[in-house]
Amino acid sequence: MFKYIIAFLLLAFPLSIIAQNKIYQTQFEVAGVCGQCKDRIESTVSAMGAKSVNWDVDSHLLTVKFDSTKISVSQIKKKLADVGHDTDLFKSTEKNYEALPECCLYRSGDSHALHPSAPTGPVIRGIVFEENTKGNLLPAFKASIENLETGDLVTTDSLGLFLLPGTFPAHISISYVGHKTDSVRLKPANLVQITLKKSGKGNLETVVVVSKNNNTFISNLSTLNTTNMGSKELAKAACCNLSESFETNPAVDVSYADAITGIKQIKLLGLSGKYAQITTENVPSIRGLNGSYGLTFIPGPWLEGIQLTKGTGSVVNGYESIAGQINIELVKPNEADKLYVNGYANSMGRAEGSVNFAQHLNSKWSSSLLTHYNNSFIKNDDNKDGFLDNPTGNQINVINKWIYQGTNGLIFHLDLKALKDERHGGEVDFNEKTDKLTTNSYGLGLKVNQYEATGKLGYLFPGKKFKSIGLMVNVKNFTNDAYYGVNKYDAENNSIYANIIYQDIISNTFHKYRTGISFLQDNYKERFATNDYDRKETIPGAFFEYTYTPGKKLSVIAGYRFDYHNEYGAIHTPRLHLKYDVTKNTSLRLTAGSGFKVANIFAENIGWFASSRVYSITNPTNSYGYGLAPEKAWNFGLSFLQKFKMNNRPATFSLDAYHTKFKNQVVTDVDFNKEQIVFYNLKNKSYSNSLQAELNVEPVKKLELRFAYRYIKSLTKYSYAALQEPLTAPHRLFLNAAYEIPKRWRFDYTVQWISEKRLPNSSSSLVVKQLQDFSKSYVQMNTQVTKIFNKQWEVYAGAENLTNFTQKLVVQNAATPFAPGFDAAVLWGPISGRSVYAGFRFRLKN
Repeated sequence: MFKYIIAFLLLAFPLSIIAQNKIYQTQFEVAGVCGQCKDRIESTVSAMGAKSVNWDVDSHLLTVKFDSTKISVSQIKKKLADVGHDTDLFKSTEKNYEALPECCLYRSGDSHALHPSAPTGPVIRGIVFEENTKGNLLPAFKASIENLETGDLVTTDSLGLFLLPGTFPAHISISYVGHKTDSVRLKPANLVQITLKKSGKGNLETVVVVSKNNNTFISNLSTLNTTNMGSKELAKAACCNLSESFETNPAVDVSYADAITGIKQIKLLGLSGKYAQITTENVPSIRGLNGSYGLTFIPGPWLEGIQLTKGTGSVVNGYESIAGQINIELVKPNEADKLYVNGYANSMGRAEGSVNFAQHLNSKWSSSLLTHYNNSFIKNDDNKDGFLDNPTGNQINVINKWIYQGTNGLIFHLDLKALKDERHGGEVDFNEKTDKLTTNSYGLGLKVNQYEATGKLGYLFPGKKFKSIGLMVNVKNFTNDAYYGVNKYDAENNSIYANIIYQDIISNTFHKYRTGISFLQDNYKERFATNDYDRKETIPGAFFEYTYTPGKKLSVIAGYRFDYHNEYGAIHTPRLHLKYDVTKNTSLRLTAGSGFKVANIFAENIGWFASSRVYSITNPTNSYGYGLAPEKAWNFGLSFLQKFKMNNRPATFSLDAYHTKFKNQVVTDVDFNKEQIVFYNLKNKSYSNSLQAELNVEPVKKLELRFAYRYIKSLTKYSYAALQEPLTAPHRLFLNAAYEIPKRWRFDYTVQWISEKRLPNSSSSLVVKQLQDFSKSYVQMNTQVTKIFNKQWEVYAGAENLTNFTQKLVVQNAATPFAPGFDAAVLWGPISGRSVYAGFRFRLKN
């Protein structure tokens, strides 16, 4: 019996070997050079019935698993030779080989050298890819790369590689048949990677026009009406912090919240800045109880760029965008200068210093330390009203940034932030030690501390440019210990934010989508005078955004998000953005969408604390927080952009119109009674219309001019009348001129005319002289000159409010600040006269 078992095993063993060898895996070399070769090789072998196939572009090795009873290795190699790819057994015929696209020619002498010889001197190394409709990246062969600063011109080789004479940072133009010519600014990198977008659905454009982007521009590729402001644009003014970064942008109004705190506020589309969602690197940042202060918490020397989107933004970033979205990009550790120092001082006694360090730890890790300190140490009272024109105090601000970029598609960012801001204001003779919270003398004190951590973890799927998943987490603690005269205001805001985003394409790159879930929790603790206003918000949410780009003319983004508020229930936020290119130089953009916001009535109206007005909340609808319902609004917009040539230089004309209609609004009523500020809900009554025309031209080389006109009609239906929003100018004319002598001088000048503004009603006041119904119109001018010594050093000097025009009465009833009628918040014009400043910038490249 035993011998039969042995015989059976001896027979079965070779049979099992034979059975297993039916599925055979092997590896061999196949000639080729690019991603298009990869597609051809893999599809050819797959069509023969292979179970799996993979060809590696770098090693040229083909790994294939197949049924050996149906096809053989020699048959595979023969088939590959037939489609133009050599193997060790079979060489492709000349006819088949020459039928390959030019970028796929791999035999010696048939293409550029794979590694072109380096020019003498410093060079920029890079690679250019073109993107097909499936999202795959293919090397761009014979793409033209021009250094716009030096005039050097090179072309890419068959692998898309180029070596361009020059140094970082550099401004280059890329031209390639079938793609839109564009320019980019390159920052330091070991290897620059550039991806070209198809200009149309299979249509080639053979006319190449070299162009450049201005310091401020609207990207052709953006479906949203987004203005990009680069670091060079921000350097046109002193730009000490974010609130002062919009001086050269006609769409944003910047003004002081009051005449005592020194806090600046912005308006967009005629609406308060609280209706614009502000994010830092796409993470919601200036919101909640730091909404009024946060603009001063981001120093200008930390900014790499700003993206300003009018109308509702993407649903991916949240539900709070109503008038627009402002995204701030900070300098990145892997791109920043090794050392950057900025010093600034002005004639008002304000001094600032920023020092940024950046270090490449290795090929994957980079880190930076951004530091900032400012101090206002001089007590100014130029108008002799007994109150300081600006508060004294100081701010210490630090961020430690870390970036990990792995070769396997893993990306990690970590930001650790700490801030301390302290300021004192009020009457000139105020002494905090003896007068705080007494009627001896009116004083103001703010002590703000903020600690924040932001982490980002992303994964890019290998070989799938459009497929990725990312997690963003932000935790923040904000405290404010403040007093205004005899009123104390204590606030604390602890928040946790998380957002998971997954994106991919559907079939091809015509159809893209982003989806994910988010979570937001805010713990608010506020105490004003003797009343507590505490609440907790927990809001989980989900979103889906679909992008449709069928060709070079049309692009559509449709998004919807659903959030659930622990008190107010379901929140539905649909949004739609559409761009249509009438011609390659003419585009139309449409937007429609809704936004949702829970008001923080004290933090968002901090300027009115500097008055004797009595706060009241009328007709509360619930017992949660302030007892007010959330704000809801719809925004509709239409924009037109025309690009053209003036003296053979690029120019643009844009026209946009936006309508914001509130379904429910928390009204801040300062008209009903001069001695009161009243908060209440109104529904279906308030709206704001905005119309802006802007022209950007370069009439002579290096002279850039920006003209703009903006009209605002912002109407609020109060409980007793419909009135134009107070302290909002219906008309604004704007001119910015910038002239540059390369590597030597930069000159910048901004002038604007501000029309009259409606002033709050003061007819009920019997204590002080009643205000006029409208303010005066006025002209304001700013200028700056920058001297560039070399790549390391530059100095700048400038003047603000050159006309020396000031509002005559900035503090009403200043002689009796604890009596009815005291008000330092009715500001319609400049509160300080002409001021001059000077500073320097020093940088060491990595």
